Amino acid sequence: MAKHSVLITGVYGLVGGAIYKRLIGKSDVYDVYGLSRRNRASERVADHETIILPEEKFTQSDLSDMGVLVDAFRGKDTVVHMAANPSGEAGWESLEKTNIQGCYHVFEAAYQAGVKRIVYASTIQVSSGYIKFAEPYKSIAKGDVEGLNGELPSLKADEPTWPINLYAATKVFAESLGRVYSSKSDGPSCIGIRIGWVASRDELPRKGASHLFCSQRDIAKLVECCIQAEDTVRCEIFYGMSRNKHLWTDIERAREMVGYVPDDDDSRFHD
Repeated sequence: MAKHSVLITGVYGLVGGAIYKRLIGKSDVYDVYGLSRRNRASERVADHETIILPEEKFTQSDLSDMGVLVDAFRGKDTVVHMAANPSGEAGWESLEKTNIQGCYHVFEAAYQAGVKRIVYASTIQVSSGYIKFAEPYKSIAKGDVEGLNGELPSLKADEPTWPINLYAATKVFAESLGRVYSSKSDGPSCIGIRIGWVASRDELPRKGASHLFCSQRDIAKLVECCIQAEDTVRCEIFYGMSRNKHLWTDIERAREMVGYVPDDDDSRFHD
C-alpha cells in the first residue's frame, strides 16, 4: 500500500513541528515533507522539541513564490498549511504578506498541483469576541457558571466569526479560501482548524487562559484525523482544543466527522 504523502508548511514552527513528529513516527503510513522560510526552529520551540528534516524532504522558501510552492506540492496527497505570522500585535504589512497573499498562494498552488486535501490553520481568535463580549461564553470561559441553568452551550463553528484583532481577521480570510477552493468541482477538500493556545513545553504563558489550551499532542492528533478523513469530508472547520474544564467551544463536531477525541486537558493549570 502506497504511503500517504504529506507536506507541512511552517514545519519548523511550534505547531508544524509537533505535527511533523507525530507523522514521522508512523513512517509506514506517511511520507512527510516540510517547507519553511528558514531551516531552523522558531524561537517558540524549546530545545528538546526541535526537529531536523532530511535535506531531500525539505524546501526552504517563504510563501511569495508560487512556482516554488507548486513544485513542492506536486505529487503530495495532503498539504498541511501551518505557516503564518502568528502575532496579534503584528502590523498590517507583515500580516498581509504572509497571512493574506501567502495563504492565497498556498491554496492556489495546491490546486494547480492537484493536491487532494488542504488541512490549514485558523485560530481560536476568530471567535474571541464571544468570550470578551457575549454571554454565556464569557462566563463559561471564566468558570463562572453557577448562575447558568441547564446544560452549558458550546460555540459551534457555523456561528459567525468574531475576531477582535487583525491577525484573527486574516484567518477568517483563510477560512473563506477553504470555501472557495473546496467548491471547485476539481478542487481539494479543505479542512480548517481553529487552533487553541499551543505553547512550548505545553505551558500556558498567561494565568487564567486555560480555557484556550490545546496540547501539542492534541493538535497533532486532530491534524492527523483530518488527513485521514473520508473523501466525503469536503469543507469543514473544527475547533482544535483539549478537553478543558471550562471549554466553551464545540469539539463534538470533530469527533463525529473525523474521530477526534482529545488525550489531554487543562487540569494541571487549576489549583
